[in-house]
Amino acid sequence: MTKKPGGARPGGGGARVLRTKVKKKSGLKDSSRRWLERHLNDPYVQRSKAEGYRSRAAYKLIEIDDRHHILKPGARVIDLGAAPGGWCQVAAGRVRSTEERPLVVGIDYLDMDPVPGAAILKMDFLDDDAPARLTEALGGAPDVVLSDMAAPTTGHRRTDHLRTMHLCEVAADFAISVLKPGGHFLAKTFQGGTEGGLLDLLKRNFRTVHHVKPPASREESVELYILAKGFKGRTADGAGGAGEAGEAA
Repeated sequence: MTKKPGGARPGGGGARVLRTKVKKKSGLKDSSRRWLERHLNDPYVQRSKAEGYRSRAAYKLIEIDDRHHILKPGARVIDLGAAPGGWCQVAAGRVRSTEERPLVVGIDYLDMDPVPGAAILKMDFLDDDAPARLTEALGGAPDVVLSDMAAPTTGHRRTDHLRTMHLCEVAADFAISVLKPGGHFLAKTFQGGTEGGLLDLLKRNFRTVHHVKPPASREESVELYILAKGFKGRTADGAGGAGEAGEAA
């Protein structure tokens, strides 16, 4: 790889940064080389390394929370699909979670390094005992459920889309079953992928429902986030509320 002067660093007052150029070499497809080059030169990737975040995805949560204010000091948070830990880092900082009193619990079947202020469960969220383990580790009901889960890709776009949408639906069901009244749910979805049943479910159970695309989400990506705010609470039988539908934006 070679480096040459690039553009100004975001927030850097016009400072010049080095731009990495990936050389063509045997065994590396052109498409893979272009992806690697784009990744290495992504300003959010560079910021995450400079500021100590595990991934560029941390900035998606930062930008969403800066606008919608879902991570308040003292709030309890569950992070589904937590690896490599960027969202746990942001959540722990914003709710002021500590080692002595962790307010954030993350879960993933992938290995990840410890996150200060967060408890991490290494297990599959789809396991039957995962919901109970999460609430037990948190020490009570969460105020916020986060999900940046995406299914491992197969290379077949329609299949990958359906598998990730399934994860979003399961995460929504979980959020409705555990959230405190007034709580919030934020999950990854795809453009055109939250029609019908999922949106109806969220509108029945939350006061407002919005699609959001933070600046850190690449413009060409079909990735969106769905934010459901103000959980209405469960009925006596444990089911979610079924009141007036919220607003989808």
